[in-house]
Parts: sequence; C-alpha cells; structure tokens
Amino acid sequence: MIHILTTGGTIEGLDYVDGQGITQSNISIQGFLDKANIGFEYTIDSVFKKDSRAITDDDRAQLACKIKESNATKILITHGTFTMEDTAKYIGRLNLKKTIVLVGSFILGSSENTDAPFNLGYAISSLQLLKPDVYIAMNGQIFLWNNISKNLETNKFERNE
Repeated sequence: MIHILTTGGTIEGLDYVDGQGITQSNISIQGFLDKANIGFEYTIDSVFKKDSRAITDDDRAQLACKIKESNATKILITHGTFTMEDTAKYIGRLNLKKTIVLVGSFILGSSENTDAPFNLGYAISSLQLLKPDVYIAMNGQIFLWNNISKNLETNKFERNE
C-alpha cells in the first residue's frame, strides 16, 4: 500500500496570492488517480495546504510525525517546488527506513498543459521500485535527498556536482 500525504502546492491546482490567500481548486490528487484508473491500494491524507515558501520546520516535523505513524513503508508526498528540497533534506536526515518520494509540479495542476499528472505517475512508479530512502521525482528524473538543488534560472532540479 502507498500512503499519500498532501501539503498543497501547484500540483493540487492551488494558486497563492501574495503568499496570503489560496484560490479554490477543483483539482485533487484523488482526481488524478481516478482518471488514471490505477490498480494499487493507497490512502490519502492532507497534512496541510500551504505554499511551500510558507512551510516551516514545525510543519516538516508534523509531516515527519505522519510518516512515522504510518503503517505503510512507501510514502508519497505532494509538495510545492519552492522548498521541496528543504523538506526532502529535513526528512532524509531522520533516516526513517521507508521509501519516501516527494513530487510536485511547475505548472498549476488546474492548467491544461500541467506537468502534474506525468510527475505524479512517474513518482508513483519510482516509489514502487526504489530502496528505502528519501527522493524527489520531477520531470522524469529521480534525485536523492542529499544530492539536489533547484536551478531558479531553468526552473528545474539538478544533481549537485
């Protein structure tokens, strides 16, 4: 079974106005999975709905607590891309002995040309094949938590050299 923990971000079609308000979205991770006609068991829990720029270490501790409490050994976390690497590093340092994959999207999940469904499917596939550790799955690549940075010029994740 896969336990999906959601935290907000553009993958859920949430647009943040000046870091304050959240516009409503008719997009959900559940909706993406329903459309994909998936054939594995999963549960979804919303931990919080925040622009990732507003996620604090207290939020990360809450997320880590949910991971520890989960009976699942495979955890998928949907997360905004702005601080995804920070959360991956926070959780990676805890050595939780579970396979944990963070995923998000660069293009709003409610946009016609969103990368959300592809990234979500890629992350779920990767999650089922990877050994226990913490990873980020974005745009057809897997990154280990301690070897990643976001290039703000290209708006892509890269391996540290």
